Amino acid sequence: MKIALLRHVISFLLFFTNIRYGQKTQKKRASAGLFQRSCQLICIVMILSSFLFWGQDNAYAEDQPSDITELSIEELMKIDVVYSASKFEQKVTEAPSSVSITTADEIKKYGYRTLSDILRSVRGFYVSYDRINNYVGVRGFSRPGDYNTRMLLLVDGHRTNDNIYDSAAIDTGFILDVDLIDRIEIIRGPSSSLYGTNAFFGVINVITKRGHNLNGVEVTGEAGSFDTYKSRITYGNKFQNGLEMTFSGSLSDSRGQSLYYKEFDSPAANNGITKGNDYSQYYNLFTTLSLHDFTLYGGYVSREKGLPTAPWGSDFTDRRNQIIDNRGYVELKYEHVFPNQFKTMAKVFYDNYEYKGSYVYSNALYKDRATGNWWGGEVKLTKNLFDSHTLIIGGEYQDNFQQDQWYYIEEPYQQFINDKRDSDILALYIQDEYKILKNLLINAGIRYDYYSTFGGTTNPRLALIYKPLEKTTLKLLYGDAFRAPNTYELYYHDGMITQKPGSDLKPETIRTYEIALEQYMGDHLRGGVSGFFYQIDDLITLQIDPSDGLLIYKNIDEVESKGVEFELEAKWTADIKGRASYTYQEAKDRATDEILTNSPKHLAKLNVTIPLIKKKLFLGLEEQYTSKRKTVAGDFTNEFFVTNLTLFSQNLLKGLELSASAYNLFDSKYYDPVSNEHSMNAVEQDGISFRFKLTYRF
Repeated sequence: MKIALLRHVISFLLFFTNIRYGQKTQKKRASAGLFQRSCQLICIVMILSSFLFWGQDNAYAEDQPSDITELSIEELMKIDVVYSASKFEQKVTEAPSSVSITTADEIKKYGYRTLSDILRSVRGFYVSYDRINNYVGVRGFSRPGDYNTRMLLLVDGHRTNDNIYDSAAIDTGFILDVDLIDRIEIIRGPSSSLYGTNAFFGVINVITKRGHNLNGVEVTGEAGSFDTYKSRITYGNKFQNGLEMTFSGSLSDSRGQSLYYKEFDSPAANNGITKGNDYSQYYNLFTTLSLHDFTLYGGYVSREKGLPTAPWGSDFTDRRNQIIDNRGYVELKYEHVFPNQFKTMAKVFYDNYEYKGSYVYSNALYKDRATGNWWGGEVKLTKNLFDSHTLIIGGEYQDNFQQDQWYYIEEPYQQFINDKRDSDILALYIQDEYKILKNLLINAGIRYDYYSTFGGTTNPRLALIYKPLEKTTLKLLYGDAFRAPNTYELYYHDGMITQKPGSDLKPETIRTYEIALEQYMGDHLRGGVSGFFYQIDDLITLQIDPSDGLLIYKNIDEVESKGVEFELEAKWTADIKGRASYTYQEAKDRATDEILTNSPKHLAKLNVTIPLIKKKLFLGLEEQYTSKRKTVAGDFTNEFFVTNLTLFSQNLLKGLELSASAYNLFDSKYYDPVSNEHSMNAVEQDGISFRFKLTYRF
């Protein structure tokens, strides 16, 4: 039985990492190929190792805490902790920011398919889709076409933003399957005082499940609308000798939809109808291996996406229009607690990113390529002093030894850009949490970053947290943050035909003020309200240079925004839960006093889970409202409601979970604003769609 299972797992792994991509491997650079083969080897070794220990008692003997889903709101208040706000564990009520947490239980019961689905449900967040990528917006800011560069996305504390575009994938290009997520910590507000660049509007830290959460093999199969299919296999365990491991692989394929665009409605362009160009395929691998104070992480994702909107003026309906993103990393982390609560963390990592774009113009195939490779490390020391201070000191280093971009015509060969760069970053940070009184604390931190491309930048953060009553928390928050100009903005051009490099760029900066009130009300309710105001200076924007008519990135825009957020969370029993939120926000260009593009003034959300059969069958209902949004052409998209419904069952049969989801249940017709890379100003979103999912654990 074990040998047969092992054979199937390894066969799946080898198939999984080679099918559809095997013929392309020899075209990759040696470093990328070596990285992928190393990931395969690590994963196979982990699978083999797990079976060597199978004969022992699988479940690691330790006292498990009671199921937190059984706890009341008041009980959760006493134990609910967050790590990402300060890089050490602290109560959510003491974190120097406004925090939201999404759990694995919510991911199942609401039928979330991707990270972007999860973020759509979070207070103050919204997501746009241009049929290529998903883009996250928060507090009224989401530049059409921006690749999520102003939000830092972490997996177990590891930075996933790449070193070419600073992009953070939140769709099927995300490096992790959502079924592997244990919880997501969303930290609002500037966090450059701890994390450096990209932590502009906040930090999203995705914390993964470990071996003891799985304790066996888990397989999943999914089928959904638009000929979408997905499979996953995961193994996790923790053994008596302390070894803990997780391995997972996922494979997905979607045919996509036939779509109509009036902008291409002519006989020469198939009357504006595109078929077979909306496809999406991806696979990912993720693994962890822990022993005592050491943890090894590894992840890899490859995503291929068709381009149905014919962006950048490419030929409409040509299936050769596509993009491929590959992203991977390996990280080794050491954590140890010495006597007197002196804690140390050290890690070293290697990352890889590869972009391949193919665009057809007048039947000529143009290739857009980028490859990034980098390594680095971090050291952090944490110490509790005098029973009133929690002090952390740390430093980071990152060596971007490859930041290369190419643009050329394949046949006959003609090269427009062959730009090869490297850079490095050095940073030091310090933060102190000081409990002035039993119910009053101050959290202050500052970080200095030095970039070889433009020099240094210093960013502070300050929080005053006061608890006048046991269940009442008042937070006064201030912070600065920056986003460094990325390699694409600094150096990309197309042979000086339409675009030239923005080589004199400096960092964008943001200054944010916030006040937040959090209130627990009895056993069942928790409420919160926060008001914020921020100013952005030197915003990097693509402009036309009047001297030569070429596009160029410049620091020219300034933005100002204010808003207020309300949220009420309820929990009547272990299984009946609900959350409602409303956000008002007004983000404007300071020079023109005009509302920003893709910036809704109003967001409202409702989430409810109800048990239909106690502890076995659940109904998850989600309602989302988004007000009208301005497009790059100056007109507005319509406001809309979207309703999602999921039926989720567990324990009907041992080890079996089933779910059925309907998204946009009432077939609401709505549009998302898109960038001027497209011929249209807004793109219609999916109507009603379905997904059926089966998970079996053994």
